[in-house]
Amino acid sequence: MVLYGVAALALCMLVGMIIGDLIGVAVGVDANVGGVGFAMIMLVLATAWLRKKGLFPKSTEQGVLFWSALYIPIVIAMASTQNVAEALDGGPMAILAGLTALACGAALVPALSRIGGRAEPLPPMTDEEKMEA
Repeated sequence: MVLYGVAALALCMLVGMIIGDLIGVAVGVDANVGGVGFAMIMLVLATAWLRKKGLFPKSTEQGVLFWSALYIPIVIAMASTQNVAEALDGGPMAILAGLTALACGAALVPALSRIGGRAEPLPPMTDEEKMEA
């Protein structure tokens, strides 16, 4: 069953990369545009849908969680393959776009922190939960 979780992740990644390539072609860029992001969004939506339908066993979830733990290093490795030096040589537009995204993200932090209310703390773990962890 763990294999099903890995297969779901692989399928989402494949479809996300195809979508990213198609968007790149559509905007005239010879690159994948957001393929990993689309893959992760599809994985989140697919797992939420499967959980809601009761079709997502715990062992399958373990396969997804295994690769989720590796997500950040994989994204860093993928990003390192992009040619940053050429982007900077292309002009100040790349720097301006990065700074704009940074400023927008920083500006949204206070607004996002106000969403929802204060939650109750989680209850202590039972002995069974400690054994599973």
